[in-house]
Amino acid sequence: MLRAFFKTETGSTSVLLGATLLALLWANSPWGDTYESFWQTTMGLSFGSASFDLDLRHWVNDGLMTVFFFVIGLEISYEARLGQLRDRRLIGVPAVAALGGMMVPAAVYLALNAGGPGAGGWGVPIATDTAFVLGMLAIVGARCPEPLRVFLLTLAIVDDVLAIIIIAIFYTESLAVVSLVVAAALLAAIMTLRWLRIWRPPAYIVLGFALWVATLESGVHPTLIGIALGILVFVYAPTDTKLLRADEAVHVFTNDPSAEAAREATRTLRRAVSVNERLQLLLHPWSSYVIVPVFALANAGVRFDGEALRTAMTSPITLGVAAGLLLGKFVGISLGTWLPLKFGWGILPGNLVWGQLLGGAAVSGIGFTVALFIVDLAFDDPSVQSQAKIGILSGSLLAALLGGVIFRLAWDRGGVCAPPDAEPEEELPELLAEPVGPDDHVRGPADAPVTIVEYGDFECPYCGRLHPILDELLRKNSDVRLVFRHFPLRTIHPRAFPAALLAEAAAKEGRFWEMHDTLYDNQRFLTDTDLARYADELDVEPWSDIPGQSAPITRDEESGRASGVRGTPTLFLNGVRYQGDMDLRSITKAVESARQST
Repeated sequence: MLRAFFKTETGSTSVLLGATLLALLWANSPWGDTYESFWQTTMGLSFGSASFDLDLRHWVNDGLMTVFFFVIGLEISYEARLGQLRDRRLIGVPAVAALGGMMVPAAVYLALNAGGPGAGGWGVPIATDTAFVLGMLAIVGARCPEPLRVFLLTLAIVDDVLAIIIIAIFYTESLAVVSLVVAAALLAAIMTLRWLRIWRPPAYIVLGFALWVATLESGVHPTLIGIALGILVFVYAPTDTKLLRADEAVHVFTNDPSAEAAREATRTLRRAVSVNERLQLLLHPWSSYVIVPVFALANAGVRFDGEALRTAMTSPITLGVAAGLLLGKFVGISLGTWLPLKFGWGILPGNLVWGQLLGGAAVSGIGFTVALFIVDLAFDDPSVQSQAKIGILSGSLLAALLGGVIFRLAWDRGGVCAPPDAEPEEELPELLAEPVGPDDHVRGPADAPVTIVEYGDFECPYCGRLHPILDELLRKNSDVRLVFRHFPLRTIHPRAFPAALLAEAAAKEGRFWEMHDTLYDNQRFLTDTDLARYADELDVEPWSDIPGQSAPITRDEESGRASGVRGTPTLFLNGVRYQGDMDLRSITKAVESARQST
């Protein structure tokens, strides 16, 4: 899910940037007057004598952006239940960093505007634009490892939640009680349908639109409803039963292709995946490639004539927004990252160094979508809005430049881990340094002519993909045995070592391979709670002898390093390093070659 999110967000950055430039060119062209007149065009619905209308800008800001925040709600729900936010150790640092990245920019802004006419705009520099930040990281490329993207994405999710809370509390001017009661009743109706497990899309669409109208009339910004409904959408991991039914349906269609079998297979496959994930797949491209760019087109059109620029250069609003994004975000996120690490409140998702974290803190000062959104809520005067928007554009540009400089300096000083193709070449040993012995974990006959030694990591996704391949290989080749040795990449996969400890605890009960299979079958669920559940299911004492459990792991790591293991999975066939593709066909071919050479 994270990889798909990265791909969509970074890919949509160019569209968002294009829409922003188009809005600026339009507003500053000889036809600049048509920019405002177009977006102020009224459009509405009428039912007899009743009517409901908004201008185009408000249809975008209050309507389309509700869908944008609905997608954010879906992402929050997924990450909280199945993804990155499940592990409190991993959300502690980015959560505090996000809080610092909102408090310090607001303080910087208020230092220049407290008591003045622009004081209400303190919320403008608090939010980070995820699409632009991930787009900037894509430009940085190899200087930014994926764990930093995960860290910043988690930070952005927390940032979005806090921004929504701030909008709800501080930027709601007045409330219409009757409309608010109606909205509450409609929300209760939607929650009742969810509780009754009634999944009829028309019912949700009608109630959702009515809820949006009632919320808009109540004075509460309707985008809050978007994020609330997104959080309410069901998300779950596919159960074994649903996966089995899906597999059976596909098998039926494969054996007897027909329209009815195809329909049943499609229906069963859809049910195996949660509604949340299906909606994200459907709506996320629309949100990233259409809604946000249209929002930028409707709101980023600032006139840069001489008078506007002269006013902005001395305007405390412009300076406050720009300084909040450039300095406030950098200082707030840096301090918010250092504090929880200092006091042990959490861990980072990988082997990150301060050069990377400071670069990430700097580019997080790129504030655009939510910043422009709050400008529209905070200020009514178009000239004041223009000053704030100039601050957003200048502060975001300077933040991007500062981040690029920091990443380059960190790279030049060796502070960033380069990808494998950027590392200097190393002559690695071809032979296994430590032969298979009685303390190894062996699956297969002791006299097998072919022995595969795997150095693996229980959290490594590539090891997870290899696991069923090796199982299939052993099933088809009774004269092959598999030896598993631990090589947890502790700095990249923080859950790998605790999982290895549990596997060794199971080994003391003679159940290593059962636990081995359980851990690989549940790679996405390796928190302490999950590990304790697996231990209970297999009747294993998980942490009874940690020194004794860690000793074989350390021994495997030492033998791996001596054998030239630098990543996982690494295989040795009859003591010789395997350098082919990690697929069944390639490994089978190598096994046949090893069998013939014995």
